[in-house]
Amino acid sequence: MVGLVSEEENIKVVGLVSRTGRALQRYRKGRRQVVGCIPYRYNKPASSLDLEAPSSSSSQQDQLQLQVLLITSTKGKGMLFPKGGWELDESKKEAALRESIEEAGVRGIVQGKLGRWSFKSKSKDTWHEGYMFPLLVQHQFDFWPEHNHRQRIWMSISEAREVICQQWWMKEALERLVNRLTPRNNNNKLVRTGSVQCT
Repeated sequence: MVGLVSEEENIKVVGLVSRTGRALQRYRKGRRQVVGCIPYRYNKPASSLDLEAPSSSSSQQDQLQLQVLLITSTKGKGMLFPKGGWELDESKKEAALRESIEEAGVRGIVQGKLGRWSFKSKSKDTWHEGYMFPLLVQHQFDFWPEHNHRQRIWMSISEAREVICQQWWMKEALERLVNRLTPRNNNNKLVRTGSVQCT
């Protein structure tokens, strides 16, 4: 990846050109290897007027809301998480971070894999193998390689569940992320927050 990241004087810009073409793409048993991230953060609910960074005290953390970042698709309508081809010169985590910078203009800590899915392309009659990772967002850039082609929107988990239904495997990855980040009670059972089903 060739690029320059600058955060001087509150200017958040990433000077990077998105990779294009499929010459370096990885394939396994004829399936294109795709890697993506679910960018997430903890934020105060929209009703809160205090926009200061949250402190680490447990009483304030209890008031924070888990949010995920979705981007618009360039090939039709709908929202999805950043994803793209895993290339020969990078690890899965490096590819996931690169896609998040290129498509959503965010970077942060790529965490442990959420899973692997086989899915059929919506635009072509081909199969892909996709890997998804959580990305704890640390920086959000004002300009990024695909900012002229995509919009990005932070959403609550319930909002995200409703808009990504066209991508079943991304919805499943989101549920795995929620299960991983959801607090457990003393009996090590998940404290569920409800879900929305695709129809």
